[in-house]
Amino acid sequence: MSPGILGKKIGMTQVFTAEGQVVPVTLVKAGPCVVTQRKTPATDGYDSVQLGLVEYAKKPNKPMEKHLAKSGAEGVKFLREFHLGQGTGDLKQGDRVLVGEFKPKDVVDVIGTSKGRGFAGLVKRHHFRGGPSTHGSMFHRAAGSIGASSFPSRVFPGMKMAGRMGTDQVTVRNLEIVSVDVDDNVIAVKGAIPGPNGGYVMVRRVNR
Repeated sequence: MSPGILGKKIGMTQVFTAEGQVVPVTLVKAGPCVVTQRKTPATDGYDSVQLGLVEYAKKPNKPMEKHLAKSGAEGVKFLREFHLGQGTGDLKQGDRVLVGEFKPKDVVDVIGTSKGRGFAGLVKRHHFRGGPSTHGSMFHRAAGSIGASSFPSRVFPGMKMAGRMGTDQVTVRNLEIVSVDVDDNVIAVKGAIPGPNGGYVMVRRVNR
């Protein structure tokens, strides 16, 4: 049993349960994946497996081409590593990981890269309240004091300021798989997951 699978976010929709309840879901085209490397405590110091998502991709550079040739993987572009724990099975280099290994009611963590928002101010980036909008106020969405001049005469690291927003790794935990389509390699995950439509994600199994 694989500890997870790689995929691409298709988008959000909704499904109806047998009781008529509407459930928002995100569709993920998961797999097929191939094991491109198997790391062991004896050789690498820890136990993990590297998966590659099989899809059309440009020819890789020579180091990556030789790395993928060891497992017989072709057309692999997105590579990620999963740590192996108890009950995850013994995967070998070249093994296939398919969406059929998952079933409804399974609980997973989804890891992706959030949408890039570009340069953002304090109100949008850190949810600052801002200043008054009326009565002659000249302080609306600007930053306030970021440090005293006499002491400490510097700005502390980590000060919340305007800057680049988004494109961060985000993990959404404990999401339930609603349905699995083995023919089209699609799983429906309850709720929202990070990233834009077409973005790569890791679906990591939660061992309970």
